[in-house]
Amino acid sequence: MATLSRRSLLLSMAATAALPALAQVLPPRPADLTVKTPAGRAVAVNVWKASGKEKGRILFSHGAASAPWKYQPLVDAWTKAGYSVYAPLHVDSADHPDRAAFQGLASWPARIEDMRALADHIDGPYIAAGHSYGGLVALCLGGSAIAVPPSVKTPLRDPRAKAVLAFSPPGAGMGFINPGDYAPLAVPALIQTGDKDIPPGPGGDWKSHLLPYDEAAPGGERYALVLDGVDHYFGGGICRPELPGPVQAEQLSIAADLSVLFMRAHAGGDKAALASLKGRLSEAGPARLTLK
Repeated sequence: MATLSRRSLLLSMAATAALPALAQVLPPRPADLTVKTPAGRAVAVNVWKASGKEKGRILFSHGAASAPWKYQPLVDAWTKAGYSVYAPLHVDSADHPDRAAFQGLASWPARIEDMRALADHIDGPYIAAGHSYGGLVALCLGGSAIAVPPSVKTPLRDPRAKAVLAFSPPGAGMGFINPGDYAPLAVPALIQTGDKDIPPGPGGDWKSHLLPYDEAAPGGERYALVLDGVDHYFGGGICRPELPGPVQAEQLSIAADLSVLFMRAHAGGDKAALASLKGRLSEAGPARLTLK
C-alpha cells in the first residue's frame, strides 16, 4: 500500500469537493447521539429513525466540508423505505466546532475513527453509505484498501458492513487513490455518478468516479449508475444546498429509488427487489445501470 502524504491527501480532497466554504443556508441540526473514539474524542451523530418496521440501518458519511442534514432528500427516501440512518458530523465539516484542529491529513484518520466508533455503538449489520469523500469512507468499510497513516489500524474493512452505497466517490487522478486500491471491495455495491460530475482541474473526467466499479472483481453484485445531466451535487440537491441550482430532483429521485431496491435486494435478501433492480439494468439513459 502506498504511503499517504499530507500533500497527496490535500490534492485528493481538493479534487473531490474543492473544499468549499459552505454558506450556512441550513441551520445545524443538534446531535441525536454522541459516541466516543478510543482516544475519547466525542463524535456528534444525527439519527433519523425508520418509518414503521426497521428493515436495516445505514451508516452515512457526508462529503468534504458538508454535514449530514444537507442530504435530506436521500435521508427521507431511506427512512420512508424502512431504514434508520446514522450519520456522524466529521471534523472537516464547515459546521464542526473543532474543524481548525483537523486540517489536511488529520481529517482522514478522524473520519475512519468516527465510523468505527459509530459501528461499534450500533454493533450489528449495516449498510455503509457516503457521498464524495464519504463515498471513499463507505468503500473502505466494504473492503477497499486506500492508504492511511500508520497510526490507523488496518484492514479498514468492517465485516458488519453488508453492502455499500457510494455516491460520486473519488477516482483515478484524485491524489492518493492508487491503481488497485478499490479492487479488494468485498461486498455488493452501488456506485453512482453523472455525466456532468466532472472533477475540478485540467483533464477531469466524470468516468473517474466509476473506478471502484471498474476495479472490483466480477461476480460480486457491483452496480454502476450513471445519470444523465447529473453533477457532483445534484444541482445542490445534496451536500451543497446553497448552490443556485436548479436541483436535479428527478435524477435524485431515481438514484434514491434504485438505492432502496439495491439495499432491499443485497442487504435484505428481498428476491422481488432483486428482480426489480435487475429489471432496471440499461446501457441507455437517462439512468444507465450496469452490473458486473
